Amino acid sequence: MNTELFIAKRILLGGGQRLSSPIVNIAIIAIVLSITVMIISVAVLNGYKQEITSKVIGFGSHIVINPFGEDDLMEAKPISRFKLFVNDIKKQKEIKHVQVFANKAGIIKTKTDIEGVVLKGIGEDFDWTFFNKNIVEGRSFKVLPNKNCYEIIISKNIANKLNLKVGSDVVMYFIQKPPRVRKFKVSGIYQSGLEEFDDKFILGDISHIQKLNDWDSSNVAGFEVLVNDFNLVDKTAETLYDMVDSDMNVRTIKEVNPQLFDWLELQNISVLILLVMMIVVAVINMTTALLILILERTNMIGILKALGSPNWSVRKVFLYNAGFIIAKGLFFGNILGLGLCFLQKQFSILSLDKTIYYVSTVPIDLSIGNIIVLNATTLIICFFILIIPSYIITRISPLKAIRYN
Repeated sequence: MNTELFIAKRILLGGGQRLSSPIVNIAIIAIVLSITVMIISVAVLNGYKQEITSKVIGFGSHIVINPFGEDDLMEAKPISRFKLFVNDIKKQKEIKHVQVFANKAGIIKTKTDIEGVVLKGIGEDFDWTFFNKNIVEGRSFKVLPNKNCYEIIISKNIANKLNLKVGSDVVMYFIQKPPRVRKFKVSGIYQSGLEEFDDKFILGDISHIQKLNDWDSSNVAGFEVLVNDFNLVDKTAETLYDMVDSDMNVRTIKEVNPQLFDWLELQNISVLILLVMMIVVAVINMTTALLILILERTNMIGILKALGSPNWSVRKVFLYNAGFIIAKGLFFGNILGLGLCFLQKQFSILSLDKTIYYVSTVPIDLSIGNIIVLNATTLIICFFILIIPSYIITRISPLKAIRYN
């Protein structure tokens, strides 16, 4: 029989202590609130990073392959879409999809307004998954081989600025020698929420860029590669770098848009600070509760010592008590935190200004691994730090403790 555990249970179930009872309840509430805030913070951070990352990838894929020295994708030198390494890349198990692209800067002119944009040329192999989810009016268009498509999709931002709608004719000027003009028809309007991209990109048939640049139909600016696991994107890029021609460069989306991903990484620091603060709050409250329990049970401590119980045995009684309190707080904290996250994920109760936060509702991404780590870390840190205040038991004299009232 575990004597220390038995005594700890009797203390917790006995109740009747006028001072310790509210202190213990406060400690439990503090742990409940701490773990709730930590779960929500991590879920929101992961959800936000996932949403922003998916939007950026939607405009530029996970990995970009293009010639060395052509970091400016607006006026890249052409390469053949039939490069031998493309088929080898498609056979890799980490690769989800490979598509061609070419960008061209231009100006849209209406009767009253002018707007600088980037025409992103896409081929028949383009993955429409992202844009189909974000089209708010109209539809996407279909690119067919050996046939020009004059339909485009534009962002809602550009449509509002130029007073365009689905079905509107768009005249686009390309500043080159000699200057050229193309007329398109708006087939759809998208809204991703990323102002930096929505203010700039329109999608059209890559054949127009090929003709504007005097390329043949086999020439493209580069290849966009989608991978199955974003967490392995750096490793996958290294593998692809060894496979492509010596004059080709391989860059991840994090290298193409370093400022945005550096900003996302900064959010990790903010959440880490919050997590530390929540753990500190839980530790302070648990320490207070443990000290109150020890002071209230001074007589019992003296009796146990007089009966021959070693200091560590008596300390274990109160550490068991602390463990029960922490476990109870974690249990209810997980129910509350996971419940709130579930409600937000299912019903989108909290909304956001998409023009400021890039998303329309508070995003949630729950990970079982993160939940386990949060609970285990909180339990271990709180429990082992409480070993320190329990040391006060070793300083209690049995004779004085028995007389203590």
